[in-house]
Amino acid sequence: MKSISPALKRIDWMLVLFIVPIISAGLVTMKGFAPLEDGGLFFNKQIIWTLIGFLIFFVFSFIDFRFLKRTDVLVTIFLFNAGILLLLFILGHISHGAKSWLNFGFFSFQPVDMMKLVLVLILAKYFSRRHVEIRDIKHIFISGFYAFIPFVLVLLQPDFGSAMIIFFIWLGMVLVSGISKTHLFVVFISGVLIFATFWFFIFAPYQKARISNFLNPLTDIHGSGYNAFQSTIAVGSGEIVGKGLGFGTQSRLKFLPQPQADFIFAAFSEEWGFIGSIFILLLYVAIIWRILYFATFGAYNFEILFGMGIAIFFMSHILINIGMNLGLLPVTGIPLPFMSYGGSHLIFEFAGLGILMSMKRYARSVHRDDTKNEFLGV
Repeated sequence: MKSISPALKRIDWMLVLFIVPIISAGLVTMKGFAPLEDGGLFFNKQIIWTLIGFLIFFVFSFIDFRFLKRTDVLVTIFLFNAGILLLLFILGHISHGAKSWLNFGFFSFQPVDMMKLVLVLILAKYFSRRHVEIRDIKHIFISGFYAFIPFVLVLLQPDFGSAMIIFFIWLGMVLVSGISKTHLFVVFISGVLIFATFWFFIFAPYQKARISNFLNPLTDIHGSGYNAFQSTIAVGSGEIVGKGLGFGTQSRLKFLPQPQADFIFAAFSEEWGFIGSIFILLLYVAIIWRILYFATFGAYNFEILFGMGIAIFFMSHILINIGMNLGLLPVTGIPLPFMSYGGSHLIFEFAGLGILMSMKRYARSVHRDDTKNEFLGV
């Protein structure tokens, strides 16, 4: 018992306390679909994935992940994941128009979820060794190359939403690494040029339609704007206190697409109203706060940047998903952390937090001279 107690102290139980209600909200919402086709199946499977996710979270928190600071290890993991993304073009399973899943029969796996976590790790490593010389703009483009490889492979599936998450992870970590205002302007101009190139030469018509609906969602409510239109109806019809558990007509009558996954926030808001939605948002804010709190106590630059990268990872998912549920952003098929149905995204969300917890063991035991050497790249 004496050996177990110190290990359990590495867990941030306050973070767990914030996560559990969000998971419960997702499960309760899915349970409301039980009378419908596959409703009970979503609920039962999600319980299994949740248990697996928590197991990974606790196991990872006990592992010393300092081996991930080795460049050869991270590059190997990165290339391995890039290879899996390439493999999707041959063996990938098509779902919702994107060839982004590996189907093993009894379960499906979306490799991009793993690549998002790997990208956070490799960018944290890259910027941690170049803190002093970060004002050299070449490091922005070199780091951009690491993100460009998975970005293109995912975009070609095509999975526009996950590609955007990869871009925001890179952009966010560039910003927190200490970029100057001049470099920020260069990045912004580069982003505009890249977007213009994709708009005219790469985006499919349905992807352009989704972006056009961002400016005017009501232009085609029976076509490309249908999902966003039905989602905003679900959220608005919940009003202040909601219609009550199991009484969400938009989801139960199948007007709302994917109510267990992409649009679970809208399904939840319809049943729990404005008050329930605010409660969920406050829980997400609390989770981001705890992640950033532990990031600031990182032993070295690597741990600090990794924690910030995980915060950016979660914030990107939360803002994009809720934004599209409210009709403020294009529909991109991004899951809401801990709440949307699915196993692969849930596992790697817990994996990222588990790695963060494992870093607590040596966060306060580092000598000041070692920290100085890390900043200097010695």
